[in-house]
Amino acid sequence: MSKILYTNAEGTLCVVTPINENKTIEEIAAKVVPDGISYEIIEDSAVPTDRSFRDAWKQNSKTIETDMTKAREVHKQKIRFARELLFADLDVEFQKALETDDASKKTEVINKKQALRDAPADSGIAAASNETELKAQWNKTLLGDSPYS
Repeated sequence: MSKILYTNAEGTLCVVTPINENKTIEEIAAKVVPDGISYEIIEDSAVPTDRSFRDAWKQNSKTIETDMTKAREVHKQKIRFARELLFADLDVEFQKALETDDASKKTEVINKKQALRDAPADSGIAAASNETELKAQWNKTLLGDSPYS
């Protein structure tokens, strides 16, 4: 089956799977692709099966590539999402340490929270040159299970 590939005015890559079997793919493209936007007809096999960085895909003629600058931002957003619950749990731990006046526990929680704040700025993220390297920058010890597993 073929798909329609185009980049919309906002810069988002659109991959359209036609479902109307009574029309040609060109007729469907004429209807779904905005006026003035060029498109390509591609085969299913040209669409990556790993959608981890779908929001970072870009069109290069009839191929789909990953914009690594955008992929790094997607990865950082996943880190930020993962740490939200972790911050809440650490806030509870810190409150308990305050109540019991446990200085070492307070310091431990403060250090964990700072490590979570620093996680999106990890130098390995900036150094990653492909999706595999970027996925490897998920710190399971700090953030828990990887969203890429």
